Amino acid sequence: MALIAVENAGFSYGRQVVFDDLSFKADAGEVFCLLGPNGCGKTTLLDCILGFHRLRSGSIHIMGKDAGRIRSGQVARSVAYVPQSHKQTFPYTVREIVTMGRAVHLGPFGVPSEGDAGLAADALNRIGAYHLIDKPYTQLSGGETQLVMIARALVQETPAIIMDEPTSHLDFKYELAILELIVDLVQNDRLLILMATHFPNHAFFFESQGIKTSAAFLSAGRFLSVGSPGQVVTAHQLRAIYGVNARVIAVDRGSANRLKQIIPLSTAGKIGTEHSA
Repeated sequence: MALIAVENAGFSYGRQVVFDDLSFKADAGEVFCLLGPNGCGKTTLLDCILGFHRLRSGSIHIMGKDAGRIRSGQVARSVAYVPQSHKQTFPYTVREIVTMGRAVHLGPFGVPSEGDAGLAADALNRIGAYHLIDKPYTQLSGGETQLVMIARALVQETPAIIMDEPTSHLDFKYELAILELIVDLVQNDRLLILMATHFPNHAFFFESQGIKTSAAFLSAGRFLSVGSPGQVVTAHQLRAIYGVNARVIAVDRGSANRLKQIIPLSTAGKIGTEHSA
């Protein structure tokens, strides 16, 4: 039984079809990367898995249960969520923000315990952000905010975490730090990380770390290909989906470990004229 199984899923906004007939399975100890251009439906698919939207057709099962028949609170006990962005509205401390991740385990009028606060501290320490624990959340940088959102997801103690563009707007160091953290969570905690990303190189990074990695290219509402990054992320696919001429090269990292990377060379046509194949 897969931790998350999507079968023949379709979703529409009224008559506008966003995606149709999507199927995949993802399990513990794996990274599953959703790839594709802007507006292809990656975030909408994640929202359907999380229960924010209802499918028009098909089904989603989480730990063997039909997601369409369970409450959002029950989903949150199995799948945590790291959004693409998070509004920093009120000056809660970082400790308070992370502790909020325990809400799914409390009753309607429950109050976080000292044990819950301790789990928050442990999560921040785990991701190397303990120094932020008493800092107002509104004073964090973009990279710090993403780390705190991951810590909040960790204290939910779920077997799966969904991440929507977890490295968007981050600088070079924070992008790599979050990728390394994801590898650690998959290798050592056996979590499932299901993430949408605009950067196919992320899939190659995970694959080079020796963890099970799957990549799925979503375009024009359908999966064009699903498989390992080495099988799926090719120069031909990049041209067909993004309209970009590129080369895939391998960089020697030592110890017989090689990291594939995409080198973009040029656009294949004028912006706005390319189409998805």
